[in-house]
Amino acid sequence: MSPRPERLGVGIGWRAELDLTVEGLPGVDFVEVIAENIRPPALPESLRVLRSRGTPVIPHGVSLGVGSAEPPDSRRLAHLAACAQALESPLVSEHLAFVRAGDLESGHLLPVPRTREALSVIVQNVRQAQESLPVPLALENVAALFGWPEDELTEAEFLRELVERTGVGLLIDVANLYTSQVNLGLDARAALDTLPLEELAYVHVAGGYAHDGVWHDTHTTVIPPDVLDLLAELSARAEPPGVLLEWDADYPSDAVLAAELDRIRAASYVR
Repeated sequence: MSPRPERLGVGIGWRAELDLTVEGLPGVDFVEVIAENIRPPALPESLRVLRSRGTPVIPHGVSLGVGSAEPPDSRRLAHLAACAQALESPLVSEHLAFVRAGDLESGHLLPVPRTREALSVIVQNVRQAQESLPVPLALENVAALFGWPEDELTEAEFLRELVERTGVGLLIDVANLYTSQVNLGLDARAALDTLPLEELAYVHVAGGYAHDGVWHDTHTTVIPPDVLDLLAELSARAEPPGVLLEWDADYPSDAVLAAELDRIRAASYVR
């Protein structure tokens, strides 16, 4: 199964607080829903309305933990699979992140150690997830506040090799690339040069703010110009099948959200 959809367009993250807004916003071609926030046997009415219109809905997981030492939890995989089937989704997305060790939950999407040993474990975890899902899987780069001292590969190199060994798709979050650039000094444009963008499933963009020299990827503000510039850089290298706006709290007016979708469309040339 190819992880790259033919076309998704411009989308927005569906949240219960935005359900009627998302239904009425012009220019919403697809949506993404946090998988842990829904129950497949009883989908929110708003998602059912969107599906009845033919709007693709992508389940986006936040707790699978393919970056952990243990294999993915079978119950979480079953839930992702059920979400994809109930929503007739073209793919499922998750994060390349460390989220738990045994019964200890990190409470945050932590970067994985980018070592050869960790890569071998994650390859097996990704393959197990792929075998358990009825649709292709795409993995997202996370917003890193630190790097592991034993890292042997850059994030882009790690993702490239993971894609080559598993065929998993890429969900590139340009806001997360920007976060890593500001907080860790990693060149986001150099990452774009290395990432296997031919396997791009779709793209995330979001806003945030700087505080005491640290960039916080909060999903609560309009998209900064530097993040839009990164989106344009990515789009110049490989036209993304879709670009999605994330907004998770402090929700603005419908007019502001519509304007953000217009800015995304202009920066990415997604039609």
